[in-house]
Amino acid sequence: MRSTYAYLIEKKRDGGEFTRDEIRTIVDAIIDGEMPESQQAALLMSIYFKNMSANEMSALSEEMMFSGDTVELDRITDPKMSKVSTGGVGDKTTIALAALSSACGVVVPTMVSKDEDFIITSVDKMKAIPGFKADLAPKDYERVLQKVGCAVVEQSPKIAPIDDMLYELRQHTATVSSLPLITSSILSKKFAEGCEGLVVDVKWGNGSYMRDLEQAKQLARTVTRVARGMSRRCVALVTDANQPLGNSVGTGLEILEVVELLKGEGPEDLKELLLKLGMEMVRLAGVAGSTLSAKQSVERALKDGSALKKFRDMVVAQGGKTDWIDDPAKFPKAKYVKKLPAAKRGYVHMINAGMIARGVQELARRKDGSYDPAVGLVNLKKVGTQVKQGEALVEILYNDESNLDKAMEYFRSAYRLAPKRPNDISLIIERVA
Repeated sequence: MRSTYAYLIEKKRDGGEFTRDEIRTIVDAIIDGEMPESQQAALLMSIYFKNMSANEMSALSEEMMFSGDTVELDRITDPKMSKVSTGGVGDKTTIALAALSSACGVVVPTMVSKDEDFIITSVDKMKAIPGFKADLAPKDYERVLQKVGCAVVEQSPKIAPIDDMLYELRQHTATVSSLPLITSSILSKKFAEGCEGLVVDVKWGNGSYMRDLEQAKQLARTVTRVARGMSRRCVALVTDANQPLGNSVGTGLEILEVVELLKGEGPEDLKELLLKLGMEMVRLAGVAGSTLSAKQSVERALKDGSALKKFRDMVVAQGGKTDWIDDPAKFPKAKYVKKLPAAKRGYVHMINAGMIARGVQELARRKDGSYDPAVGLVNLKKVGTQVKQGEALVEILYNDESNLDKAMEYFRSAYRLAPKRPNDISLIIERVA
């Protein structure tokens, strides 16, 4: 006799649309272990090829959200907005944006999960700060949000637990790039953490799992439409991730750039993205009523030091020490510095951000899985930069020589030089609201 689950797989295989009750049946069956993995795989593949409607994705996102614990922040009356990114090597904006938006009157709950093996997460970076606690209990998480207005913590495994189950299977079944599954993954986790609205930074390029620009644009349109179907506010930006953001890659080194950013300084690409995301956050929250007032609000928070103060307050509230945040000269220095020389004269034509991240992980990751905060890359030459033969493309800071050769292979493979300057690509490609 054919099982209920086989009928549902067949329905989607033939292009049918699931009802909310059918989606609830699927989620319950996976969580309870009643649906065999073979049928789960068949279901994922059917969704991959036949897609889902906006109504189906809204229902799936909600059922995934309620598959575990949800964070209730009703006692916090200020607007609660969050931001999520689909990748991005060297991207520190999630951390800086939490402090900047909080300084403008927005509460920013930020729970961080790990979706790509080459991405060094915001939590990895925050853990570079001595004493910083990212594994907060729900009551402590709420306490920090009430006191400071922002928090960056590890996502509890009890939040949307079905997402981890499905993501692992998606990796084995080549369905990671399915737009309905990406959308439901993003929205279920973010709305479970207590936010009322969401800014999504859809990364396109070799520093993300979205390698096709049209697919990235479609994800931006899909995630905003489905969020509206869940009665939530959402804005998405499609941004370029074909090279590392900023001038450094590495946990502690990137925190130093966060401090620079919150002083209104730092690399131009990061400043551009941070200001744009900040404007979207405060406008989505209703704190600013227009683009101009949103721009003025975020620029003022950087200029008057309130954004940096929020970051410092968050670090203290989560147990971290502020020694080298207050004085970057106190940041621990790596023992060794090595330069990657340009093999020939020309222009930096391409940088594979994923290769850069993997090389940094080789050098910085300790045996216990943590990262050495002093290790990483600085002074990266960006795409379009003209270099002479032998000129440094990047400086490598490291403490342990054992993995240097393997890391250097990644770094050499990451850079491509060409005789002509490549065409400029806008950092922010499209906005979808």
